[in-house]
Formats: sequence, structure tokens, C-alpha cells
Amino acid sequence: MSSTEPTADRVTRADRLAPVEVAEVLALARIAGDADGADPLDEHVLLRLRDPEAPAVHLTAHAADGTLTGYAHLDTTDPAAGIGVELVVHPTYRRQGTGRALTRGVLAAAAGPLRAWAHGDHPSAAALAVDLGFTRARVLWQLRRPLTGALAEPRLPDGVELRAFRPGEDDDAWLALNARAFGQHPEQGRWTPADLRVRLTEPWFDPAGFLLAVESATGRLLGFHWTKVHERPGSARIGEVYVLGVDPSAHGGGLGKALTSAGLAYLRDRRGLDRVMLYVDESNTSAVALYERLGFARWSAHVNYHLG
Repeated sequence: MSSTEPTADRVTRADRLAPVEVAEVLALARIAGDADGADPLDEHVLLRLRDPEAPAVHLTAHAADGTLTGYAHLDTTDPAAGIGVELVVHPTYRRQGTGRALTRGVLAAAAGPLRAWAHGDHPSAAALAVDLGFTRARVLWQLRRPLTGALAEPRLPDGVELRAFRPGEDDDAWLALNARAFGQHPEQGRWTPADLRVRLTEPWFDPAGFLLAVESATGRLLGFHWTKVHERPGSARIGEVYVLGVDPSAHGGGLGKALTSAGLAYLRDRRGLDRVMLYVDESNTSAVALYERLGFARWSAHVNYHLG
């Protein structure tokens, strides 16, 4: 992205993309992610791209020869809370006005406040945000640590045991726990049965890596650590602390630390991984402190900008 005047890129709006267009966008995202060290589109957008029924606005920028030079995704499911925006420009076509042309298209297509993610906190994105009046509202850290050294021994509170998630049986109880654990979270706490179901059918899903902490006497869910393994051709495999949550009633007993340690051990010992990452809000100082005590360090930042 750039602060120069737009090039001759043609920006087109569509409510749906054809499969070949989706493939082009995914290829563009992979190229940009490899160049920047951070994927430009988050999981939510990637899932929606593959779902032809998901409501969204798609903006594509093309050079005169038809090359896809940029893409913007507008999530219009909750315009009152703000339209979610994610934008990516092909590395070869940056600093030529493509980002600005797409952003102007976003402003023309959107009615209401905007929430735009800049994955990797790229300087060009920050400059463009300032130029167009966006304010920096939220920072999401990606933390990483190696799995080659010693891991803390999981020490569960008395009367608590671990077991694997059972698809179809634990769905409703887990959604209720997730809502309690993330009651103040702008995305995670609002997961629906459809949000869970689409992830349970993803190729990476492994129920053995979805650990539940349950009360031994009653079976009540108290916490969970859902792990994920990223595998991409040409890139090293890496694990992720995908979602980790504890029921507010179980806070303060060390359950979060135990669940984290158990998940890390699973990724190392059962999946053979030597590194792991996670995402955490900068404002969640208690979680950041917990992860840093467990050996995680800051790797990159993802910034959410607001307008309106």
C-alpha cells in the first residue's frame, strides 16, 4: 500500500466470487504472506471465501493485463458493530497506489463504521491508515516459543481431569463455556454453532488435540485448550494455541497454566512439532504475563484500525 496516487488498476465490486477468482485471491494471499512473514487474511475471512453463501463484499484490483494486484474483503454481517475489512496487495504492485485505490473502494462500498486489520503491522498500512483518518484501536500479538526445551508439568487442580473433545456430544456445552470464558471478547465470545461446525470439518481438525478440563464428579466443563497444526507446502510445520479458555468460576486455581502446558506437550510429543505460536490481545495483560512465564516471546503485531 502507498500514499501515492492510484495507478490504472481497475477495482471491481462483487457480492460473490467464482471458484477461479477465489483461487486467485488465495494465491495472492500466499504470495503476500510469504513476502511479509504474516498472512494478510485471517482464518475468518478464509473460511468465508470458501463459503459461497457467506454475505460479504469483495473488491478486486486488476492491472491492465488482467493480473490480480489486490483484494479487499468486507464482512457485512454486523454493520452496527462495524464492517470488518481485510486488504492485501501483491508485493510486486505495492507503492503504486493499489492499496489506496482499494481503500477508496472500501469507503465507497461501506455504510457505517469500519474495523480494518493490518496483519503484521506493515508500515505502509500504518501510513495509509493515518492518511485516511483511521485510528489505531487494538493490537493483537503473535507470540512464539520453541518446544525443544523443557515444558512445565501440567498440574491440574484437585477433582479435575482432562479428556478429548467429542464432536456432536460436547458442542453445546463447549459453546456455552466459550461464551462465558470470552464474554468481553469482540469475536471469540460470539461463536455460533455454525462457527464451531465449520471448524470441526476443516482438514486440520483433530479431536485429540482439543483438550477439555472437566470436573471429575459431575463432568462439567471447566476449561479447554484447542490446538491447531499449520502445514503449508514449502513452510515448516508449526503448532498453535488456537483457543484456550477457562470458566470464570474456575479462575485462580492454575487451570489455565495446566491446560497450556498439556496442549504444548501434545503438540510436541504427539504431533512432533518443535515450535508453537498463539495470538493474544495486548490489553489482556494477565494472559500475556502467563504466556511469557511459559516461555513465549513476541513475534509480530496485528493492528485493528477503526473509522467512524
